[in-house]
Amino acid sequence: MIKNIRIRVTPEVAFVGGRALEETVAEAAGLRSGEMTGFRIRRRSIDARQRNIVVDLTIDVYVEEPLPQEEFEKVTYPDVSDRPQVVVIGAGPAGLFAALRLIELRLRPVVLERGQDVHTRKKDIARISREHVVDAESNFGFGEGGAGAFSDGKLFTRSKKRGSVEKILRVFCQMGANPDILRDAHPHLGTDRLPAIIEQMRLQIICCGGEVRFGTRVDTLLFSADHKAVVGVVTAAGTEVLGPVILATGHSARDVYRYLLSAGVSLEAKGIAMGVRVEHPSALIDRIQYHSREGRGAWLPAAEYSFLTRQGGRGVYSFCMCPGGVIVPAATAAGQVVVNGMSPAARGGRWSNSGMVVETLPDDVTAFQDFFPLCEAEMPAADDPLRVMALQEAVEHMAWVQGGSRQTAPAQRMTDFVNGRLSATLPDVSYTPGTIASPIHFWLPAFFTTRLQGAFKQFGKRSRGFLSADAVVLAPETRTSAPVRILRQPETLQSAAYPGLYPCGEGAGYAGGIVSAAIDGERCAEAVAQRLAQA
Repeated sequence: MIKNIRIRVTPEVAFVGGRALEETVAEAAGLRSGEMTGFRIRRRSIDARQRNIVVDLTIDVYVEEPLPQEEFEKVTYPDVSDRPQVVVIGAGPAGLFAALRLIELRLRPVVLERGQDVHTRKKDIARISREHVVDAESNFGFGEGGAGAFSDGKLFTRSKKRGSVEKILRVFCQMGANPDILRDAHPHLGTDRLPAIIEQMRLQIICCGGEVRFGTRVDTLLFSADHKAVVGVVTAAGTEVLGPVILATGHSARDVYRYLLSAGVSLEAKGIAMGVRVEHPSALIDRIQYHSREGRGAWLPAAEYSFLTRQGGRGVYSFCMCPGGVIVPAATAAGQVVVNGMSPAARGGRWSNSGMVVETLPDDVTAFQDFFPLCEAEMPAADDPLRVMALQEAVEHMAWVQGGSRQTAPAQRMTDFVNGRLSATLPDVSYTPGTIASPIHFWLPAFFTTRLQGAFKQFGKRSRGFLSADAVVLAPETRTSAPVRILRQPETLQSAAYPGLYPCGEGAGYAGGIVSAAIDGERCAEAVAQRLAQA
């Protein structure tokens, strides 16, 4: 028999476990500890709303039957060496999970990735901080694992209606992730553990007869003789690779968007969010969120926060909060500065950071007619599908100029940003390429600054101490999601213009994070399999 119970315990009991937790579980289940075969935590979440913090646990208690040895059901991947071929462009979460699902469905994936494997990427990324050189093919956005490979690895999603979140988490565990992700309310992998997990996914694909090719940028699609369908791709080296095409190139592949538009693929501008990234000392965030001068204490993890408000008719909110993490340079080409955040699995760093962004709709671009000339950029047409992307580029280039034409990030104390004054000094921050004191409130368009200033004041009232001179604002945070949606048919998931092309994941405008991108990758793989079965 399996009894499902819910209990509330102290952080020490929850995270240390042992005899204290065993006795609490037995009592809650109405059993003596010796009557239990064992128990397994199915859900764990921290309730920090009050000063006395508790941890909510959902537990399966096993009575008179053995505790299963395996915590999760593993996926079987067959050999597909001689099966029909499917082209997958991009080795981010959408592409990798599409490839693994194709193998499950007995199809052979050929994954083409413009960037390098995770180990080579580390060297290319190090050059950004050390030499301020951005490799346009291998950086924080491009390469094995995509933009998610060197990130906090957050696995929380609300996209449960589109597919099985549990299945995605189980695959991550099968590839080496800590099984804690199966039970934590806000699971994460950690940037220090993600590369090995991603590498294992690649090895699984190859072991089953699939292919993964690095340094292979796809420049054009290959069309049928009547130009009515996509039948493959042509790489930058001129190699043709045939098969249905799952396009999972991520939200930063701007050359791909431009090519698709020129090729007649249906696109539309999509709303995103842009703003800045804010960094506090992690001890300060711990004290605020845990309502204690001692902060997290011995048992609690680094504190998270989530803020949301409306200013001037637009949402302003925290994005990709990284407890105990660092801010990283996320530019994907020369002449741009972009900041993002990541955390190791332990989240034990000196700082905690988060994007603070403003909802930006396609029609809002018309409000920036004075900003584009300042950036030496052409104002996009009101109906241009790439107009939101053009705004991203303009803001990123302005930050590059303000940073001294290097990867140095413009920065300002949070209180100075709110009060509209230049910071005379800046505290230490985690951003390794360096910062430069800059009047972000002045050169960042008022569309963002006025809304962020109002939001920061409100967040400071809600959480006393958050609006602090010890907090630093770095600019800009622009890569929250894709600025373009590649239109596809809802039933078949194929391009609205060309059958055989499956726009996929975050870069296609149909996902918003690692898990939702992975789910969309699986859905596209299933759609390809269904089409081939009907052929």
